[in-house]
Amino acid sequence: MSLIHLLSREVRPERVERPVLQYGHAAQSKKGEDFVLVKTDCQRVPGDGSSTFGVFAIFDGHNGAAAAIYSKENLVNDVMGAVPSGLSREEWLALLPRALVAGFVKADKEFQRREQSSGTTATFVVIDGLTVTAASVGDSRCILDSEGAVITLTVDHRLEVNEEERVRVTASGGEVGRLSTAAGAEVGPLRCWPGGLCLSRSIGDMDVGEFIVPVPYVKQIKVPASGGRLIIATDGVWDALNSEQAAKYARGLPPEIAAKQIVKEALRSRGLRDDTTCLVVDIVPPPVRPTAPVAKKQSRILKVLDFRHSFNVSKLTRKPAGTRRQVEEIFEEGSAMLADRFVVVYILELGRMDFGVLKCAICQEMLTVSSDDENDGSFFSLSPDESWEGPFLCKTCKLKKDAMEGKLCKQRLQSQTNGA
Repeated sequence: MSLIHLLSREVRPERVERPVLQYGHAAQSKKGEDFVLVKTDCQRVPGDGSSTFGVFAIFDGHNGAAAAIYSKENLVNDVMGAVPSGLSREEWLALLPRALVAGFVKADKEFQRREQSSGTTATFVVIDGLTVTAASVGDSRCILDSEGAVITLTVDHRLEVNEEERVRVTASGGEVGRLSTAAGAEVGPLRCWPGGLCLSRSIGDMDVGEFIVPVPYVKQIKVPASGGRLIIATDGVWDALNSEQAAKYARGLPPEIAAKQIVKEALRSRGLRDDTTCLVVDIVPPPVRPTAPVAKKQSRILKVLDFRHSFNVSKLTRKPAGTRRQVEEIFEEGSAMLADRFVVVYILELGRMDFGVLKCAICQEMLTVSSDDENDGSFFSLSPDESWEGPFLCKTCKLKKDAMEGKLCKQRLQSQTNGA
């Protein structure tokens, strides 16, 4: 079936057994630049309660809180704006990783228009049923603790620990090095110059050069039917605790208390050197429905099931390796190049082909095909019922893409060489 038919068909109700999401967060503030986002009532199809999904995110601002606040208020809409309407749940989940890339880049572009120097990390997690999709830039982290096994769903974009990012920054024309003292000694963590930021990816940071990009690492998994626990925290936690320690301190506790315990242990280990924030989310299996033969004992059985339901996730214990149900890895991509991430399929409605009307893959603005717009595909060679793979970018987003990939820096160097 062609994608044009998928978009035009009537959306059918989808029966999905959805787990219960229980959450809690805790924080100790030093600079007031950490922010938490929790939205459990997002809907893929507006007005359709069966399409509900949850968003849980942490933003760790630097050089002020403006970028973190902007991202908290706008990132959900920026991501959902990159998702076509009328998709089935399976299609939405398949497109979500690319929509997250589009949303992060759009948030960065729009915030930089405000000409504020603030920046922020972003760890943004979407939970739809048992499918978890995590997108991140910066050094906040998300882990999954499921049946005693701990899995990291993000990548740290610190230049100090990420060699691939150091190579990317230098290949794009940036410099990586430490601060130098008057005596010539190098001190502190590795930083990107100009600007001196320790991170290689963030939202905002317009004053630190185009080598700091907002393109997120994205990982999508399906947790076992037994559920699991997500721990999302800023570097105030991870500078003090490793993933296994954080998971261990949280086991056996409900989410709110678990988050407080993790923050407490981080402060005990390192003290309050930075904003320290933790968000714990339990993915709890839905209560088992009694079968028809035991209908007469329904109230008693449900009472027992409700008791188990309340304590399943909080009592995470290690099972023998052979008995653990596996986490299914669906998608993973961390390239900073939009060309690798943005093979977005655009559905061309019948009849619109003649007008050449499209949306920019990043800002979602309606475009009319002209010499000012750029695309990587052969748009005019398609028949009306075919899909076309872009990305199709407006002029300003094309400039943004070229800047992030170091092309503008190379062009400037080439111009300087030719001028000399």
